[in-house]
Amino acid sequence: MFIYNVTVNIEETEQKEWLNWMKETHIPAMLATGKFSQAKMSRVLINEEMGGVTYAVQYTTDSYETLEKYYKEDAPKLREEGLKRFKDKFVAFRTELKVISNQYSISTKN
Repeated sequence: MFIYNVTVNIEETEQKEWLNWMKETHIPAMLATGKFSQAKMSRVLINEEMGGVTYAVQYTTDSYETLEKYYKEDAPKLREEGLKRFKDKFVAFRTELKVISNQYSISTKN
């Protein structure tokens, strides 16, 4: 399993609109490609010197080959939409992660 992580710092004045766009439009479009099984969005709890608000979005995919297909078939169009809508209002960087293991806590119920 692989995770495609996108970390975005968005200007505070654009944060509300961007967050709604991500939840209602962009993340559903990413999942609709059929290349990701889930998406998790988190707010990064540090204050950046440059200001803004930082979020990390993690998209889970089954293989690196599927991720490469996303880059070829879907990424240009989906990235362009964000660039048009929020031009010069954000910075983003992307990271590819390979999941090594998943561990969960065990809770006991009496």
